[in-house]
Amino acid sequence: MRGLSIRSGAACLVALALLALAVVLPGCGGGSDSGDREFTGTGYPGVDLASTRFVEGPIEGSNAASLEEAWSVPLTAKASYGSMSATPVIVNGVVYTQDLTSNVQAIDLESGDEIWTKKYESPDQGPNGVVVAEGMVFGATATNAFALDQETGEEVWSTKLTRGPNEGVDIAPGHHEGLTYVSTVPTGVEGGSEYPGGGVGTLYALDAKTGKERWHFDTVPRSLWGDKKINSGGGLWYPPSFDGEGSMFFGTGNPAPYPGEGKALWGASRPGPNLYTNSMVKMDAKTGKMDWYFQLTPHDLYDWDFQNPPILVNAGGKELAIGSGKSGIVVAVDVKTGKPVWKRPVGTHTGHDEDGLYAMRGEYSKLKPGTEVAPGTLGGVIAPMAASATTVFVPVVNHPIVVSKSGEIQEGEELSGELVAIDVKTGKVKWGNEYSSAAFGAPAVANDVVFVATFDGTLHAVDAETGGEVWQGALPAGSNTGVAVSGDTVVVPAGLPTAEGQEAALVAYRLGGE
Repeated sequence: MRGLSIRSGAACLVALALLALAVVLPGCGGGSDSGDREFTGTGYPGVDLASTRFVEGPIEGSNAASLEEAWSVPLTAKASYGSMSATPVIVNGVVYTQDLTSNVQAIDLESGDEIWTKKYESPDQGPNGVVVAEGMVFGATATNAFALDQETGEEVWSTKLTRGPNEGVDIAPGHHEGLTYVSTVPTGVEGGSEYPGGGVGTLYALDAKTGKERWHFDTVPRSLWGDKKINSGGGLWYPPSFDGEGSMFFGTGNPAPYPGEGKALWGASRPGPNLYTNSMVKMDAKTGKMDWYFQLTPHDLYDWDFQNPPILVNAGGKELAIGSGKSGIVVAVDVKTGKPVWKRPVGTHTGHDEDGLYAMRGEYSKLKPGTEVAPGTLGGVIAPMAASATTVFVPVVNHPIVVSKSGEIQEGEELSGELVAIDVKTGKVKWGNEYSSAAFGAPAVANDVVFVATFDGTLHAVDAETGGEVWQGALPAGSNTGVAVSGDTVVVPAGLPTAEGQEAALVAYRLGGE
């Protein structure tokens, strides 16, 4: 899944693509004078280097009910998965966004007025987005990494990363201490398939000032386990997290084909665990030297990426990196050793969690084709999590599939969601909310209130301690992306119309409205 879902079965994706194509293209807005605005500061999609998505400020549970719409900006991009899947980044009163055609925009947080727009018209599948640092806005098109001047939007540099039509880019970059980190993924960008043979996910470290490569790390071997004609895999969806001590942590995507067919059925074309897919990796941020890896799902059969940015926390004196992905399992790993401290399944599981291991060992009699597999290719923890000092908040999608004896995937009908609160020390569930619509977007925490948008176009605000709902906002369209909070304002993209009359827009809610 990328944006809403890359690597997904046909039925749901076709429906979502048709919905996206129904978006009416509004006219382009004009720019506004930046005046004496100071274009400095740093902004990350995960809010901080630890990817907690936690902010302090005036918004809290006691006043969240006074949030009212302050402004709305039409989202005009037309792409397979809607108009926008990136979490906005807010720095010194400016909202920086990227749509699903790679165009970048700077918007005044107070008024919603456009400051500048940089056009690329390079569609990708998301989740993309930008990071702001060193007076620049870093992002990527479907093929290139780039840097823009933070004040004007003018391009400073652009570096091509893809090695051919079997690789693409659809990630918000990472940035730390003069380096910008961007990854390729195995997906065709010139009208090809989502998993063309030979596609290798590679993480690049680029000089932030020039865009020149400092080092790269292949998340899967370029030999692709022996069959480059059909195998592919790896890559990052989201920017790494950084511990401030020279290390970075990231999650990786799945191997393909999955589950395969013919002689490649059950991953037979890619024997072994398929390192470093579906893994959390710790490495030296300056050199790219790997410290350790933890692979959650060896020899994946069901598109169970372990893709979300690890959240770095101190849990009772123990430093943990908490990861998650489409397997629907949240894992806390000791940052020093890479060993798991606790694991917590979330959402619906139907007994297929070990299928990859069975196939890798040749124990095919233990596989049960024709039965419901959950999480499915659209299920699990698709979006990044958020965390307070004590609790991690997990967005969940419940969506099953059925895999036939020949490896054909049939999508299930259920597409519901949950928000689950887990104790960071123990992995025990504190509370869980169930929603009739999927939670495809990352939550954000403001003091004691958690914001999460569901696919039906509802923005939920819940008490971080109890899960009780304290406020709801009705978005103008469905949402498949993360929430951003700055000061007294909540900003959320509603980029995918899911019902007649809906129109995609970026919406800001503010305490007391105007």
